[in-house]
Amino acid sequence: MIMNKTVKRILIGIGILVAFLVIVMGGFYFKMKSELKKMNVVETKEVVHHVYAIKDSFVNMFLVKDSDRFVAIDAGNDIKAIGVEFKKLNIDPDKVMAVLLTHTDGDHVAAIKLFRYAKVYLSREEEQMINGKTARMMSSHNKIDAKEYTLLDDQQTLKIGNISIKGILTPGHTPGSMSYLINDTYLFVGDAFGLKEGKVDKPNKFFSKDMATAIKSFDKINNLPKAEFIFTAHTGFSNDYNYAIKTVIK
Repeated sequence: MIMNKTVKRILIGIGILVAFLVIVMGGFYFKMKSELKKMNVVETKEVVHHVYAIKDSFVNMFLVKDSDRFVAIDAGNDIKAIGVEFKKLNIDPDKVMAVLLTHTDGDHVAAIKLFRYAKVYLSREEEQMINGKTARMMSSHNKIDAKEYTLLDDQQTLKIGNISIKGILTPGHTPGSMSYLINDTYLFVGDAFGLKEGKVDKPNKFFSKDMATAIKSFDKINNLPKAEFIFTAHTGFSNDYNYAIKTVIK
């Protein structure tokens, strides 16, 4: 009899725990769906001369053209969808010579394998998100489908073909989020920041690990004298960098 009561209590406890987890996960799912609906991305097209937006559901990746080759900023959410969008633009994925990852969340890395001849770059601080040291959420870790990759330090510059690139560490959304200034003109920020009514805005709080650090990172991108454009992953782009940075983020 005592054993039956003990078993019954254990089963009730397990039932309560399961119900709690279902409620928590359900709440998380609906909140996530709600936040995704707020995102406003650019249709697949050439948005600026030699700069292409690739739409993949709720996220944009970008291409910068150099003769008949391309540098990609991020790699989308779904490899099949990215392949379809490349066909719309009549661009061969094999022409992509580098992928610059702003960070390693799943909606930015899915099509890496599509770019068979591309080198993959990410910030040194972001490596902790894919090597098991830092979880993205609870016990979940990011991963990328690349056996080799090159780590970049803050303010490091490199040249790929005729394209000059500066990596600017803008942590907050993830510890190693990196923005890329290309040819001193085009600033790609990934999820480090958003755009709201044409001005730079803080990143989505629901998806960001450290909002206070993200806000401080604004100082890293608000004084780029030659920049003209700013591109985000989920809230479009601005062709007026100077107007976009005239804001207070808090």
